[in-house]
Amino acid sequence: MSANADDTTVKNDFAKMTLKEIVTNNFRTASVLEKYGMDFCCRGNKLFTEACDEKGLDTRLLEAELKKVNLRNMRDERYDDWTLDFLIDYIIQNHHSYIKEITPILLTHTKKVASAHGANHPEVLEIATKFESVAMELKHHLIKEEEILFPYIKLLVQVNSRHAKAEPPFFGTVKNPIESMMAEHEIAGDTFYAIREISNQYTAPADACNTFKAAYQELKDFEEDLHKHVHLENNILFPKAIELEKKSLT
Repeated sequence: MSANADDTTVKNDFAKMTLKEIVTNNFRTASVLEKYGMDFCCRGNKLFTEACDEKGLDTRLLEAELKKVNLRNMRDERYDDWTLDFLIDYIIQNHHSYIKEITPILLTHTKKVASAHGANHPEVLEIATKFESVAMELKHHLIKEEEILFPYIKLLVQVNSRHAKAEPPFFGTVKNPIESMMAEHEIAGDTFYAIREISNQYTAPADACNTFKAAYQELKDFEEDLHKHVHLENNILFPKAIELEKKSLT
């Protein structure tokens, strides 16, 4: 059997893999897991089979869908192969920029929908409150990553490339801000899970106006982007940063 065939076999052995491993190997599989409500970012350490059992899903059917995705002849983003400084720049330019751009729009839309439709659809009042809360949390979250955590990880990359030794940071070890960021990721993920449930999977009611429909689509897009964003940090960037620090401080 060729090396490529071996690689495909390993990637397709989903029964022995965690959700984060499946998506790290091929991010296109995220669309399949998202369709069935499987959290591959904040709770990505869960085994695929365990996640299927919890949802009452047939593992064979999901494996078939995942294998189809793996066999598609499309260019795959190999985030796991990127250098950490490049990955950080990608996260900032794509995911952080997206959050900063769409958040004020979504705040306006969710508040407008709550004001106009709250009497007939009380769920939109709760959605507006929840999104405002997560928007405020994410605003501070991005600042902490961009001004504290990410610069330190980039410093580790530079130090390691020179085979030099890094000085311990003021926060002790990279694990400390990482644990804080991961806890905040989980809060944001749980909030959006609640919004998705309250909104009936972002399904606008029959009497919804265009702003109502737009808000639900924007919330859906926001959550999908958040999943990818958190996956790149929790499952790729953060574990590698911890290992890099161990090498750079010894």
